[in-house]
Amino acid sequence: MTEATTIEGASASYPQATTQPKKADNVDQVTPAFPRLRNHEATDLSCTDEAPLGGTTFADVDNEDEAVVAQLFLGTASPDSVNSVRHSSGDGAREVGVEDVTNFFTHKMHKFSLYETASRYYVVGVDVSEERYRILKIDRSAEGAELNMTDDKIAYSLKEINQLLDTIDDGNRGTGGIKLRCTTWGIIGFIKFTGPYYMLLITKKSTVAMVGGHYIYQVEGTELIPLLPGKTKSGSRNTDEQRFLGILNNLDLTKSFYYSYSYDITRTLQHNIIRERETLGKGIIPSPDDDLNTMFIWNSYLLEPAVKGLHAAYDWCRPIIHGYVDQAALSIYGRTAHITVIARRSRHFAGARFLKRGANDMGYVANDVETEQIVSESLTTSFHSPGPRLFCNPQYTSYVQHRGSIPLYWTQDSTGVTPKPPIELNLIDPFYGAAASHFNNLFQRYGAPIYVVNLIKSKERQPRESKLLLEYTHAIEYLNQFLPSEKKIIHRAWDMSRASKVRGGDVIGNLELIAESVVTTTGFFRNGDGKTSPMQAQNGVGRTNCIDCLDRTNAAQFVIGKKALGYQLHALGIIDNTSVDYDTDAVNLFTHMWHDHGDTIAVQYGGSQLVNTMETYRKINQWTSHSRDMIESFKRYYNNSFLDSQRQEAYNLFLGNYVFSKDQPLLWELNTDYYLHHIHPRDWSTTKPSNYINWYNPSNIRPRTIPDRSRLKYALGKLSVEAVDDYWLEYYRPATLSSFPKMFAYKMNSTIKYIPLKSTQDGRYDLSPFRVRTDLDTDSDKRKRKAGMAAKVETTSSLGHPNEDGACSATSGSTATKGISLQRWLQPVPEKSARSHDVTNLHPVLGGKRQESEKFKPTALEKSNAVQWTFTKAVHESLNPSVNGQEADDYDRYIRHPQNLPLVISDHRPSDIDASEYRDYINGSWKDQGLLSTGMDDEIDVYHELIKIGDNPLTVTDDDATKKRYKAYRKWLRGKSFFKQQPLD
Repeated sequence: MTEATTIEGASASYPQATTQPKKADNVDQVTPAFPRLRNHEATDLSCTDEAPLGGTTFADVDNEDEAVVAQLFLGTASPDSVNSVRHSSGDGAREVGVEDVTNFFTHKMHKFSLYETASRYYVVGVDVSEERYRILKIDRSAEGAELNMTDDKIAYSLKEINQLLDTIDDGNRGTGGIKLRCTTWGIIGFIKFTGPYYMLLITKKSTVAMVGGHYIYQVEGTELIPLLPGKTKSGSRNTDEQRFLGILNNLDLTKSFYYSYSYDITRTLQHNIIRERETLGKGIIPSPDDDLNTMFIWNSYLLEPAVKGLHAAYDWCRPIIHGYVDQAALSIYGRTAHITVIARRSRHFAGARFLKRGANDMGYVANDVETEQIVSESLTTSFHSPGPRLFCNPQYTSYVQHRGSIPLYWTQDSTGVTPKPPIELNLIDPFYGAAASHFNNLFQRYGAPIYVVNLIKSKERQPRESKLLLEYTHAIEYLNQFLPSEKKIIHRAWDMSRASKVRGGDVIGNLELIAESVVTTTGFFRNGDGKTSPMQAQNGVGRTNCIDCLDRTNAAQFVIGKKALGYQLHALGIIDNTSVDYDTDAVNLFTHMWHDHGDTIAVQYGGSQLVNTMETYRKINQWTSHSRDMIESFKRYYNNSFLDSQRQEAYNLFLGNYVFSKDQPLLWELNTDYYLHHIHPRDWSTTKPSNYINWYNPSNIRPRTIPDRSRLKYALGKLSVEAVDDYWLEYYRPATLSSFPKMFAYKMNSTIKYIPLKSTQDGRYDLSPFRVRTDLDTDSDKRKRKAGMAAKVETTSSLGHPNEDGACSATSGSTATKGISLQRWLQPVPEKSARSHDVTNLHPVLGGKRQESEKFKPTALEKSNAVQWTFTKAVHESLNPSVNGQEADDYDRYIRHPQNLPLVISDHRPSDIDASEYRDYINGSWKDQGLLSTGMDDEIDVYHELIKIGDNPLTVTDDDATKKRYKAYRKWLRGKSFFKQQPLD
């Protein structure tokens, strides 16, 4: 029997199966009589019948014991028989099961096992309920052959899949049978260099966020499998193939790559909600993979062979995005709101910092990142309201920002040793075609208007960034003259670097004003049904840029996001105004998320973390952050100088910018990758816009609106929510044993972790995450301890023993200042009347503590001005030294002390001094026996024995065996290191 006459199954890997399959001679004997799964196309329903859901047992998809690494699958009995309804597809109407519709998302496969024979690979997938199995056959072809894959589109039960795998095993006994190669969570795609195809698999994952009951996972482990026949080594003698593999391995897919099984993370929440509503209004059940944004699918090139060879490629392959995803919980007196930050990096014109600047011919810019913050209250998990009102949950809001390089033709030559290479404008386009294409794409994605926040320098001794400011301003002015007045591009240029360096510059205050203008201009997305709850859409986007779109851009985007956070929390009814203050638990949590976001984006593009953080611009912790900023600057310079070229080659290979061809030079032989990212000059006439006046698409600047909740057509009105959205199975996991410590919602970061638990015991600590935390909001035990210490110091100083001049000792007071930080020490001294001998005169920190507790915490600007004033005063006093009266008296006592010593020594012994030891020495036996020690003869004999050299000094005798050094030597001869030996007795 040959494998060509068989199809899938394997009881050897499923020992729990009890029914042994019957030996089959052909496929027809083992093909189950199961309905075929419907394709992932739009389906128009015209029947109201609904099949009941059978009993199910679901896997714990987020179990930490198994969610990290894919495991084998366990399943349950076959589903019930189904009724048939009319199904409309591209091939015409046909009769299929209603359960194909109601369990459409249930059939979305979440786990996979890879089996291999000598000539084929078999991928067995199972849905989240572990009831339905499917199989994909992949030929192991010779080098140079095309990729051949087959999906039979049949759903199997556990018993049937075991029978089919047993059949394959019987048919390949002569070549070794079938074996389990590995377990996986999905296929990333297929890639080919000079030889065979390779299949890239996800072998490890972790949960990072949950949106609407849909989990978002981060790729933690991958495996590259060559699709070669058995016992064939891939490219063992092909040095070019091995070098391509080495370049691909330079791209670490385990850092900042994300995917989801049931939620489209390539689109914003607003786009997904609007699409779902519009599609359901037409009586169609959409798939989350129908409207993917390929701009953010980083494995788009690897998915091309699967899309060409399979009708439902996304059932097996998962599109992945590159960027940043994080989620945290905001606890407000028992109410919980989730803050989710999703950053999507564009795959177009992607690369390293100095190697990718500006824009290419198609309008794609370098370091193009879309950042979305979703704020939702977890009263209900899904996107739906009770009723059910599908995708009308009013507890979901979102706000989207954009960052990207300046859309002009400019570069920086990094071949020199300077950390800031000169900026060159390579091409002057009078029609600004690249900028026009870029802004038209932004109109298409976000609508109008576009609010440009330009943070590059405006004045420089040697013009660098200022050259781009002038050209960028001319480009926006040129493009604006053809736009309607209410849709014009808003350009706000502000030299943030200069404002942060001048004395008294209020960087945060200016950014707050800009953020208010941006958020009120674009609005934010708020879901609802339009009747019982209002709804609104975001029209336009705030586009922020500096020269690198890293440090200054991240700080500005954080302030804009903080302003939007206030509006979102106000829309959810959590706060009564639209602003949140700094130094609150909520903003501290939000700041932590944005710092991680900025660090991740900076590492991806610049090679190091943020150089200037929010602490730098708020001018707090300057003594510690300055050294950290310098280290990150050195890291960025090193990566840009030595490692960026390797990273760029990996990007070009993975993204498909470079495809191997026998007639073209190899990737490492290219002097530049310019033509890999730009249009060939011969193709400009067909690809570039020919109309330089109407450079935009009028349909893109129309206002975005959310469709009203309409009455569902046909059978959709009677279908359960699970038939449209599978959040129930994926998130709640009914009939599965689980525990809170293994739940992602229980483990995520929260404002509760910022609360000192001991401070809440007395009931005086305000648990609100919107309360501004001052330096006095510390642990109650520490406050009591400090208060007791201050009282003790004051009592000791006032009751201290007076010296000869009547001055009180200040020793206890000096110890109280130990441990005061330099920043605290530089705070201004509060002016107050004090007693002549009060310790608070000597220590203004303790003296002003009671007054500080009665006042509000000063702002960052006030602190900065106070520190600068105090430091100036300290310098002035050091250059003009002076002493007060007490210091003069202490010095006078010090220099007069020798004059007060008596010239005659009396034999009077103080009563408080024990002189017995001294008297014993004076009256000791040394007078009679002398000062020589006794027992010197024995010690001399030992010394002579030690320095004695034998006749054969290199010969080890039996007497030497007991010595320590020889014991250690014997252990060393037996392989025990000297450094790992235990001390010898």
